[in-house]
Amino acid sequence: MEKVSRRNFLKKSSGIAVAAVALGRSTGAMASEPHIEFPTEPRARLSVASYPFRDFISSPHWKAAGKAPPAMDIKGFGAMVVEKFNVKNIEPWSAHFASTDAAYVAELRATFDKAGAHVINIPGDIKHSVYDPDAANRSEAVKEGKTWIDAATVLGSPSVRIHIGRVKNAKPDVDLAAGSLGQIADYGATKNVVVNLENDDLVSEDAFFVVKVIEKANNPYLHALPDFANSMMSQSAVFNYRAVTAMFKHAYNISHVKEGEDGEGGKFIAVDVEKTFGIAKAAGYRGYYSMEMDRKGDPYEGTQKLIDMSLKYLA
Repeated sequence: MEKVSRRNFLKKSSGIAVAAVALGRSTGAMASEPHIEFPTEPRARLSVASYPFRDFISSPHWKAAGKAPPAMDIKGFGAMVVEKFNVKNIEPWSAHFASTDAAYVAELRATFDKAGAHVINIPGDIKHSVYDPDAANRSEAVKEGKTWIDAATVLGSPSVRIHIGRVKNAKPDVDLAAGSLGQIADYGATKNVVVNLENDDLVSEDAFFVVKVIEKANNPYLHALPDFANSMMSQSAVFNYRAVTAMFKHAYNISHVKEGEDGEGGKFIAVDVEKTFGIAKAAGYRGYYSMEMDRKGDPYEGTQKLIDMSLKYLA
């Protein structure tokens, strides 16, 4: 099946703030800093991302491509994770949302609650770039980012991950990105939702660029989302572990666990999972670890393997 890139996804907003108020979530004054009571029991710190199951979960992309949708809807993802993996935390990818309409997101929350599943982060993809030289485009990026904060508020998620997209003929700009993301983080602060940045795209989301943006913005609601393997796509282990170390120094509540990724030509590029957990521990990281298998193979088996490895190194 065709792999849908998270980097090309867009969903437009519609009335989420109304649902947030209806559900009693705060939309008031900005808090000075986020506060999350993290669990300490190893399994309770684990989460499962929906991204690895993209070939099994229906999404707007399937309809757009004229394909018959897979059997699973994202509404059933929480129940599947709880039943199959005995994990209650989930990370639903924005591409799997059929809509950001208030009623739809509230219904999604209800199905997760019924299954005993809790959203701990939404990887939110946005079309416009936060460092686009065009101020109007940056403004659109901020609006899109706020949409996912509103969705997180309805879903009871403590955070979102905002994608930093590339801009044609423009290099990543720390000042512009920090300005845009600072606005999104300020909005998140009014709802106690943290904004996370992931080391993903080696150009627009290079780990050291991300760290510079976070330090420039200097916003308590803007943090790093360290991915165990994305920086290894540089094919330099030294660079990867330096990158992950830098990211964990700014991490707060979410990290992606991988044992590696498929590189060019399908070659698997492995990471030292035990070493990476050690980096997280040394940084004093207390947040969640979300399983995000991103290689060829059965995502059910791959996710279980990551869970088993994580429990071993968190014991």
